[in-house]
Amino acid sequence: MLKQHASAVYANRDFIFASIRREFEIRYRNSLLGAMWTVLNPLALIVIYTVIFSKIMQARLPGLDGPYAYSIYLCTGILFWGVFSEIALRAQGIFLEQANLLKKINFPRLCLPLVVVGSGLINFAIMFALFLAVLVALEALPGWELLGLIPVLGITVWLAIALGVSLGILNVFFRDIGHFFGVVLQFWFWLTPIVYPASILPEQAQGVLLFNPLAHCIAAAHTVILDHTMPPWRPLLGVALVAALLSVLAVRLYLQHGADMQDEL
Repeated sequence: MLKQHASAVYANRDFIFASIRREFEIRYRNSLLGAMWTVLNPLALIVIYTVIFSKIMQARLPGLDGPYAYSIYLCTGILFWGVFSEIALRAQGIFLEQANLLKKINFPRLCLPLVVVGSGLINFAIMFALFLAVLVALEALPGWELLGLIPVLGITVWLAIALGVSLGILNVFFRDIGHFFGVVLQFWFWLTPIVYPASILPEQAQGVLLFNPLAHCIAAAHTVILDHTMPPWRPLLGVALVAALLSVLAVRLYLQHGADMQDEL
C-alpha cells in the first residue's frame, strides 16, 4: 500500500511543483518588496538580538573573537531554526488549511507535505544566499566544509516534516494540538542554543540539551560556519534516527486514519 501511495505522489509531481510556484506567487502578489519580506522578518530579529545581547549585554562567544562572531552565530541559528519551524508549523496545519481542496480534488494527501517542504526550502535558499554574501563580505566564508551543511539541512528538514505530518494528522481529529504546538515552539526556541551558546549553561542544563534533536542540528551548522570544519556526525545520526521514527509514526497514522480524515475536515 505504501508503494502505491509513493507511486501516486510521483504521478502528481506536476501538481506539487505547480502548488509550490502558486504559493510563492500568492504570498508576494501586490507586494512592492516581493520576496524581500522573506528576509526582512528574520533580519529584524537578528538586529534586535544582536543589539541586545552583543552590544548592551556585551555577549561574547567563548573561543571566538571578532566584532561579527556573535552576529554570524545568531544568523546561522536563526536560519536553521526558521526552516525547521516554518515546515513543522505549516505541516501540522496543512490538512486543515487545504480542507476545501481535499474535498474537491482527488489526489494523494501526502502531496501537501511535499509542497510545504518545497516552499520552505525556497525561502531558506533566498535567506541563505544573502547570508553567504555577507560571509564573503566579512571574509568569513568557509571553504569546502560548507558542503557539510547539506546533510545538516536535510536532517533538519526531515525532522521538521516528519514531526509536522504526525501532528498534522492528529490535528485533524484533535484541534487543540495545533494551538499547543505553537506554544511548544516558543519554548523550544529558547531551549535551543540559538541566541546563547550552550557553553554558558550549567553542566546539568547542557546535559538536557542532548535530548533536544534540533540543538544538535544547529550546533552542527555552527561548527561548519564558525569553526570551518565538518560537523560531528554521531549526534546527527541520532537526530536522523528520531526523524526516521517520526516518519514511521506519520506513515502508520496516515495508513490507519487517512480514510477517516475526509469526514473530519
